Amino acid sequence: MTSNAVVVPGAAGVPSRTLLSGARRIVVKVGSSSLTSIKGGIAEEALSDLADALAHKRNAGTEIILVSSGAIAAGLAPLGLEKRPRDLATQQAAASVGQGLLMARYTHAFGAHGVTVSQVLLTADDFMRRSQHTNAFRALDRLLNLGVVPVVNENDTVATHEIRFGDNDRLAALVAHLVRADALVLLSDVDSLYDGPPSHGAKRIAHVSGPHDLEGISIGSTGKAGVGTGGMVTKVEAASIAAGSGISALVTSTANAAAALAGEDVGTWFSVNGARKPIRLLWLAHLASVQGTLVLDDGAVRAVRDRHTSLLPAGITAVHGDFEAGDAVEMVGTDGTVIARGLVNYGADELPQMLGRSTRELGKTLGRGYDREVVHVDDLVLV
Repeated sequence: MTSNAVVVPGAAGVPSRTLLSGARRIVVKVGSSSLTSIKGGIAEEALSDLADALAHKRNAGTEIILVSSGAIAAGLAPLGLEKRPRDLATQQAAASVGQGLLMARYTHAFGAHGVTVSQVLLTADDFMRRSQHTNAFRALDRLLNLGVVPVVNENDTVATHEIRFGDNDRLAALVAHLVRADALVLLSDVDSLYDGPPSHGAKRIAHVSGPHDLEGISIGSTGKAGVGTGGMVTKVEAASIAAGSGISALVTSTANAAAALAGEDVGTWFSVNGARKPIRLLWLAHLASVQGTLVLDDGAVRAVRDRHTSLLPAGITAVHGDFEAGDAVEMVGTDGTVIARGLVNYGADELPQMLGRSTRELGKTLGRGYDREVVHVDDLVLV
């Protein structure tokens, strides 16, 4: 395999996949297609093999957090459903049935190695609010300190279309950031990222050092089984999110799990190309549901983009959308180019009267509370 690989050299000193062999804390994400099938529910042998690899790594001293898809897919057969439902209510019903089945299998498989597992269900809201993501970190950190392998999933039973991760690959990237992991490993039924369709003789991409290495590459979506929601597109997005925020990532197949965790030359390695960011800003950049748009004049664009300052009402020329204080909005230039995203301090009904005016003037004429920034720099991320 390695002789047919497209290797993109990284910068000197950049950690390689051998980092995984001695990592202190790793987040591993496994996809639905690796664990389940529409007709057979949970694939017992595949789940057992994965648990064997992860338990071996845990017993060797590495802390493991498993982000596991498969709850909805595991619930299809017991409910007599032939394919993944499209409506939210039936998806939630399948998840409610499947999550218990999945955890029972994990408990048994890890238990054979003397490893205890726990269930942790998260929603996007747990990353949006400071107190909640702090509590989530404390809970996960304590479980790891106690030697437990947390099994994390999105809380599909209560999640809504408006507030959800969309797929567990992005969830895994955020969890890796939340728990300050050394690396993220994304497992599916594909052994690596390729520079084209593998069936057409494409070559494996062994290393991605930055976004430029992915230019011109066609990446596939959800696989033929149809039981998942992502595909290679979301694996690459999640790996890129992690690498861009200070965490190395590996994309490979579930069959390669043991080899990957041993630091062997499998899959596609995404080396770090950015610094770690506050978890809220990571959510804001990649997952927030944008509710409106603020159009900035040229001076405000320079202030936000180049000087990294808060957005003031004097620099806003127009407001679009229906949003409330605390919602996520996009900031665009006069030509429509998106500059940043942020959490707005005022509703769409309040802002029109404030445009083009200084905070001092607004404080005097409209009263206290109107002398704040429209978007504070701490709640703003460039895109």
